Amino acid sequence: MHEQYQPREIEAAAQSHWDAQKSFVVSEQPGKDTFYCLSMFPYPSGKLHMGHVRNYTIGDVIARYQRMQGKNVLQPMGWDAFGMPAENAAMKNKVAPAKWTYENIEYMKTQLKSLGLAIDWSREVTTCKPDYYRWEQWLFTRLFEKGVIYRKNGTVNWDPVDQTVLANEQVIDGRGWRSGALIEKREIPMYYFKITAYADELLSSLDELDGWPEQVKTMQRNWIGKSFGADIVFDYDLESIGEAGQLRVYSTRPDTLMGATYVAVAAEHPLAQRAAAKNPQIAAFIAECKAGSVAEADMATMEKKGMATGEYVIHPLTGDKLPVWVANYVLWGYGEGAVMAVPAHDERDFEFAHKYGLPITQVYAAEGKDYDNTQWQAWYADKDGLSTVNSGQYDGKDFGAAFDAIVADLEANGHGARKTQFRLRDWGISRQRYWGCPIPIIHCDSCGDVPVPEDQLPVVLPEDVVPDGSGSPLAKMPEFYECSCPKCGAPAKRETDTMDTFVESSWYFARYASPQYTGGMVDPAAANHWLPVDQYIGGIEHAILHLLYARFFHKLMRDEGLLSSNEPFKNLLTQGMVVADTYYRLADNGGKDWFNPADVVVERDAKGKVVAAKLASDGLPVEIGGTEKMSKSKNNGVDPQAMIDAYGADTCRLFMMFASPPDMSLEWSDSGVEGGSRFLRRVWRLAQGHVSQGLPEALDKSALNDEQKAVRRAIHLAIKQASTDIGQHHKFNTAIAAVMTLMNVLEKAPQASALDRALLQEGLETVALLLAPITPHICHELWQRLGHAEAIIDARWPALDESALVQDSLTLVVQVNGKLRGQIEVPASASREEVEAAARGNENVLRFTEGLAIRKVIVVPGKLVNIVAN
Repeated sequence: MHEQYQPREIEAAAQSHWDAQKSFVVSEQPGKDTFYCLSMFPYPSGKLHMGHVRNYTIGDVIARYQRMQGKNVLQPMGWDAFGMPAENAAMKNKVAPAKWTYENIEYMKTQLKSLGLAIDWSREVTTCKPDYYRWEQWLFTRLFEKGVIYRKNGTVNWDPVDQTVLANEQVIDGRGWRSGALIEKREIPMYYFKITAYADELLSSLDELDGWPEQVKTMQRNWIGKSFGADIVFDYDLESIGEAGQLRVYSTRPDTLMGATYVAVAAEHPLAQRAAAKNPQIAAFIAECKAGSVAEADMATMEKKGMATGEYVIHPLTGDKLPVWVANYVLWGYGEGAVMAVPAHDERDFEFAHKYGLPITQVYAAEGKDYDNTQWQAWYADKDGLSTVNSGQYDGKDFGAAFDAIVADLEANGHGARKTQFRLRDWGISRQRYWGCPIPIIHCDSCGDVPVPEDQLPVVLPEDVVPDGSGSPLAKMPEFYECSCPKCGAPAKRETDTMDTFVESSWYFARYASPQYTGGMVDPAAANHWLPVDQYIGGIEHAILHLLYARFFHKLMRDEGLLSSNEPFKNLLTQGMVVADTYYRLADNGGKDWFNPADVVVERDAKGKVVAAKLASDGLPVEIGGTEKMSKSKNNGVDPQAMIDAYGADTCRLFMMFASPPDMSLEWSDSGVEGGSRFLRRVWRLAQGHVSQGLPEALDKSALNDEQKAVRRAIHLAIKQASTDIGQHHKFNTAIAAVMTLMNVLEKAPQASALDRALLQEGLETVALLLAPITPHICHELWQRLGHAEAIIDARWPALDESALVQDSLTLVVQVNGKLRGQIEVPASASREEVEAAARGNENVLRFTEGLAIRKVIVVPGKLVNIVAN
C-alpha cells in the first residue's frame, strides 16, 4: 500500500476493475428486489458543469447505497440530443448539428466516466438516433389515428426575415433574437397532443405521489389549474354590430356578473376584426397586439392596452349594453378569446378600467371595510366572508349562494351553464426547425393527412445538413419531402415540421428498460420489471413541463398496453443549484465585464465574508456581485475536469455531498474542496499505517475493556447515523459528518495490543463501507488492502450491532444555574434519584452552591444535570 494517497492511480485502477468485471451491467433477476435510480439525462452541450456533477453524484450515492442493501440496481444514462443549441452551434461553426452533437457526446461521456459513476452504459440511449426516435414516430402515428394527436391552426411568434417560428424566449423586445426583425403573431397549422383529455387524472394522481416534494406537486396542480365556473353568453347588440350573434366567455366568478362593466376580446376575435375593417386605428392597434409575445409570463407583466370597438353586447341578466374592447392581454388561443371584466373585483380589470375611464361597480362588501375605487386592495378579490351588494335580487348573498343563484338564472334563460375547466392547454409540439424528430405525416391532396405506415418508419432525419437559420432546411429539400401517398400512391409531400424536444425526454426512462428491443417502443415485460423509477433526480426548473409531460406520456404508454403502472417516478429529489461568488467591472457601454473567481484576489473579514476584491492580473479593484448560480454569463463557473485532475473524482464527490444537503443550494468553496482532500488523506494515512503492521486476527468482542467498548460504540453510532441519513433522508452531509466523528475517535484509539488492532480493523472497514457510495474509488482500494477478496461494491452495508451501543456507565455534564461546573460518571442503569445524588455530591457543585438554597434539580437523561440554586 503506497504511503501517500494517490487519487489518479487509485481511481484509474478502480474504474478498470469495474469495466473489466462489467460491474454495473444489470439484467432482470426475477425474485430479487429491484431499484431503478435515474438522474435526468444531460443535453450534450460539450462539457460537464458543476450542476451535472452534483446531480449525477447524488444519484450515484443513492444507487450504490441501494446496491449495498442487496438490491438489483439499474442506473442508466443517455443523451437528450435534439434541440436548438445544436442548430445555433452549427450555424456559428458551419458544421452539421449531428457532427457537433456526436463529438460532444463522446467528450462528455469520458468526463462522466471519470467521476466513477455506477452506470450501465450498455443501456445508453441517444435521442437523435433513428433507433430511438422511430418508436416516438410509431406512437405518434397510433395516437394520430385515435385523435389523441390532432392538427389545427395555432398562434405562434413568426420571424418574417428568418421565416421561422420562434420560442417565446427567442423574442427580445418584440424582435427576433437573430434577425432583429419585428415579430408577428401568425396562425399556422400545428400538431397537438390532447393532454387536456388526461387533465383530471394528471391532477388526481398527484395525490398518489407521496415521495414527491409538496412544492412540486403544488406547482403541477396550479399549472393544470382545475377551476369551477360557468360559461356566460352575451347576445350581440344588433344596432352596433349589425347582425345577430353571441359572445361566450368562461368565468370562475359568475357570482360577480352584476359588476361586469365591459367585455374584452383578443385581437383575432371576429368582433375585433369586424371593428378593424371599419377603423384604421383599431386595425393598427390589432397589428401591434399581433406583434407581441404569446407567452403567459409576458402577458402578466406587460402594460395593459386596449381600444373601444364601438360595438356592444347585452348583459344576460340586466339587459344593459356593455362596450366591447379589444385588449392586448386577452389571448385568442385561450377559451373563446374573450373575458368578462369586473373592475371592482379583478386587479387586472381594475387597472384597465382606471386607465381608460371605464365604470367600476362594487358587488361585494366586507364588514368594516370601505370600498375605495381609486386604489386596489387585496380584499376586493376575496370571496370568503363577503356578501353581495348592488346586485339587485342577488343582494346579501355569500359567494356560494350568489354563484348558484346567478348560474341557475343563466341556465334558465339559455345564456350560461355551470362548467369545470382546466388552465392546462393541449400541448403544441410542432417546430419549424431542422434538428428534431421528423413528424411522420404525409400530406396528400386527395387523402389529406396520412400517417406514415409502420413498415416505412423511421422517417430518418438527414444528418449532413448545415442550417443557415432562415426557415427549416427540410422545407428546402425536395429529396426529403417529395414522396408518394401511402393510401392512393399519388405524389404527396412529407411533413417538414419536427417535434418539440420535450417529446424525447418524456419517455426515455421507459426505453432504458429495454434499449435494444426491436419489437416495439418498450418490451412490456422489461418495462413492468423496472418501472416505475424508484428515485428520480433533477433540477426544480423541470418541476412543471418535463415532469408533467413525462407523467402524461407514461399514461399514454399504459393505455397502449406497453406498461402497467400509472406513474413514472415514485420518488423525486430536486437538487439545489451550485452557486459561486461573482466579480465584475462596469464597462464603458454601461454593461458589466465579469471575472472568474479564480482570477480574483479577495480580502475577508473575521467572519470569512468577502469585503474587498481585486483582479490578480492588474491589481485593480473589482466589484463584488454576490453569489449566483454558476453560469457562463456571469463567468463564475468552475471546470469540473480541472477539479478532478487536481484533486481526484472522490474529493469532488465528497465536497459536493458534504457542503450542503442535496435539495439546498451548494456554495462553491475552494477551501471546502481542499478540506475534502485533507480528510481523504487522513483516512488513507490511518489505513496505511494499520495495514503496514500486518492485518490482525478477528475481533473478540467479549474481551473488550471499557475504553475499547467506547471505541466500538463510536463505530456503531456512525453506522446508525449514516444508515438513517443516507437510507431514509438523503442527508449525505450529516452521514459524512458521522464518519468524520468516527475518524477522530479511531485516530486517537490505542493500537498497542492485538485487540486494539482488531478493533481498528473493524473501524477502518466501517469507514470504507460508509464512504463507499460517496467516494467509491478510495474505498475500493482500502477494502482490498484491508484483506477482502471481493470488491467493496459487492459488499453489504455494515450491520448495526445494537449491543455495541449499550453503555455500562454514562458521563453526564453537571451545570449550576445553567453554567458548566463539572461532570459525573454514573451507571447506565442509575435511577433519577441516584443521578441527582451523584450531582449534588460533586465537589464543584458543592463549591458553587455553598451558602445557596437548591430550588430545583433538572435531569436530562443521558445528557446533563442542571442544579438551580439561589
